[in-house]
Amino acid sequence: MQRIRITFSRGESLKYLSHLDMMRLWERALRRAGLPLAYSEGFTPHARLSIAAPLPVGVTSDAELMDVHLERPLPLPTLSSAIKRQLPQGIKVLDAREVVPTLPSLQSLVRLAEYKVVVTAEKSLPETQLALRTLLALESLPWQHYRDTGPREYDLRPLIDDIWFIEWDEERGTLGMRLHIDSEGTGRPEQVTLALGFRERPLSIHRTKLILASAAPAPRGNPRFAPRPASSALRRGNGYGRGSA
Repeated sequence: MQRIRITFSRGESLKYLSHLDMMRLWERALRRAGLPLAYSEGFTPHARLSIAAPLPVGVTSDAELMDVHLERPLPLPTLSSAIKRQLPQGIKVLDAREVVPTLPSLQSLVRLAEYKVVVTAEKSLPETQLALRTLLALESLPWQHYRDTGPREYDLRPLIDDIWFIEWDEERGTLGMRLHIDSEGTGRPEQVTLALGFRERPLSIHRTKLILASAAPAPRGNPRFAPRPASSALRRGNGYGRGSA
């Protein structure tokens, strides 16, 4: 048995694909690539593959993680090459590595996610800096989020680990966010921008990194208030995604 962890990107052309459709896309591509997929037992066997922290519809990413179980081992270069030939435009394999088959499930290891969020500059930079300081200074932020099943009330503040500036001008601004994404709850960038006082939905949300339980993110309580170059702002912490160590 071989367990492969694949890091892949999801671009603009596939950002409106549902999680179920993404799983179907991957299973179809892996089968066409001729990989010896391992299957679950029972009356309805299914391929043993799992994607960590499913990406919300409308969000792009350079840091998606998927574990694939194979019945027999394959050389990583051979595996990567076979998969890449079967993938559609809008999805790319960025990395493939072997992990210990007995590790806990990928989803159970996810702790944090980092995002690059572009917003319309409804506020000036000083106003946004003040809103950011005020939000991060809070100990609690009661929040209500409406779903198809009705309103859900929760505390948004514990789901926010850090926020920092990347770029800002008169028309739009770019924020970096590191949000919790685990069994205790999931921080959503669009909820954070609302909490900062932005009425419009973000122009774009791009996930840049997933941080697993074995990684060591920077400690909390260290906000970034000044604009920073994107290249430096996205190199913090350990995890999967471009800019990872």
